[in-house]
Amino acid sequence: MSDSNVFITDTPGVWLNQFLQQKRYSSLTVVVDDHTATHCYPLIRAALPLHHIIQLPAGEEFKNLATCTLIWQKLTDRHIDRHGLVIVLGGGVLGDMAGFCAATYKRGIDFLLVPTTLLAQADASVGGKLGIDFNHFKNHIGVFHLPVATLVSPLFLKTLPVSELRSGFAEVVKHCLLDGPEAWQSVTAQTLAEQNWATWVAHSVALKENITRQDPTEKGLRKVLNLGHTIGHAVETASLESEHRLLHGEAIAVGLMAEAFLSTQKGWLPESSLQEITHYLTATFGTPGQTLSGRAVLANARQDKKNKSNRILVVLLRDIGKPEWDVEVSEKELEASWQYYQSL
Repeated sequence: MSDSNVFITDTPGVWLNQFLQQKRYSSLTVVVDDHTATHCYPLIRAALPLHHIIQLPAGEEFKNLATCTLIWQKLTDRHIDRHGLVIVLGGGVLGDMAGFCAATYKRGIDFLLVPTTLLAQADASVGGKLGIDFNHFKNHIGVFHLPVATLVSPLFLKTLPVSELRSGFAEVVKHCLLDGPEAWQSVTAQTLAEQNWATWVAHSVALKENITRQDPTEKGLRKVLNLGHTIGHAVETASLESEHRLLHGEAIAVGLMAEAFLSTQKGWLPESSLQEITHYLTATFGTPGQTLSGRAVLANARQDKKNKSNRILVVLLRDIGKPEWDVEVSEKELEASWQYYQSL
């Protein structure tokens, strides 16, 4: 293997067959959800040797300890030992949760991520963050633990509805804002329908691997990857109690706009850049969650795991391509950012 443990290929079945022939795992377990069992598993099934299947319900609402208990119980019932391999075939929710279960089962067994959504391929499956939600707080319980490999294939993106592509696109946009003006101008020159996903997945993987290699456990630099996520996660959590739940990427798009506003209010990000960011994101995503309670969003932001000593910390932009992490903002500033978003 190369220094990277992320592999991008148009032929995932061939890659998996070669990978497994090189190993001597005592067992193989494939974890799928109701969606990937139907649309993605058939694309790799013939390439796999004898294996067990664990099928789970799909959705963020199942990313909890109860589902983890089910996974651990099935592994235990099948006498899976520490020399087995778990292949996780799914999006970010399944990758986070089943990866967490593998990393903690018998103090950790090998797992291989096969992300099937744009969100997972561009972001969630890279960098070793694993975890589950707890009492509606996003990723409240978790660990840092790298998979033995991550297999990324554009083939799976063809199985996605437009809504899921759009959701994953928010993380692509975030990475372009972090990378600099050239990437930002390139991605915004095209609409969602015109994007070359293979190009942007490779760009996101390279950028995130470079950052996480320097700071694997998020002590400093890696924090920039949370751009848009303090407010974004707060919005996503608030939407769980509403009639219209937001997809992760929709909430992150909201967070990117609100945190760009805060960057401008600090006197950092030029007003023209704020307008560019807002215009492109509203043209792509609309204004999801705009009617959510500002009080609920603020309450969730206070619980964000990136906070320290009751200080609300966010990632802001001094300019496009120049992020600053651990920037303290007041509740009044957060309220103003939410009012800005509601005014769009």
